[in-house]
Amino acid sequence: MPTILIASSKGGSGKSTIATNLAAHFAISGKRTVIVDADRQHSSWHWCERRADLDSAVLPVDGTHEKWRKKVPDDAEAVIIDAPAGAQRPELRSFLDEADAVLVPVLPSTFDLEAAVPFLDSIVQHKRVNGGKLPVGLVANRLRPWTNASQQVVAGLKSWPYPLVGELRDSQGYVLMAGLGRSIFDYHSEQARRHQDDWAPMLRWLVRQS
Repeated sequence: MPTILIASSKGGSGKSTIATNLAAHFAISGKRTVIVDADRQHSSWHWCERRADLDSAVLPVDGTHEKWRKKVPDDAEAVIIDAPAGAQRPELRSFLDEADAVLVPVLPSTFDLEAAVPFLDSIVQHKRVNGGKLPVGLVANRLRPWTNASQQVVAGLKSWPYPLVGELRDSQGYVLMAGLGRSIFDYHSEQARRHQDDWAPMLRWLVRQS
């Protein structure tokens, strides 16, 4: 059962968007999938509610309490943890103890890059991260690949000591799909397939960690 933690240095990084789309990918592939929503806004929880009528529904679990693990069904085949916005290592401890991989979304701005550094410095102090047993991957999110700003951010992230495992383009489609309880993986248009291609490197990286 892969358990994937999505955590970020600050709110608004697209953490819940990555969590819900990743959960949909697993559910559509036939896995019994759970989202542990530890963010008090409960965006992922509400997304699950809007998706409840689909064959690829995702079970929401409240992750705001220490005993969240006991609420995850034993037959779950994929668990996605949507961490609290801006949480640091002490608040993430129980999730870091359980995760098989961590994804850290970073937006293409100076403020987000600066905020990501102390966040990564914090979680590397966790024994599993520091010991190399818990892989951490960076996701450049809401990119506009044709701009110098996005290109510079991607180039900069590739020099960091953590692998850049995903480069996701900015799109209002993600916002619209979230409101419907849907994901980029629920559609088969040419545009949807282009966005799905953006996810392919991240998904391959996650497979290698399982």
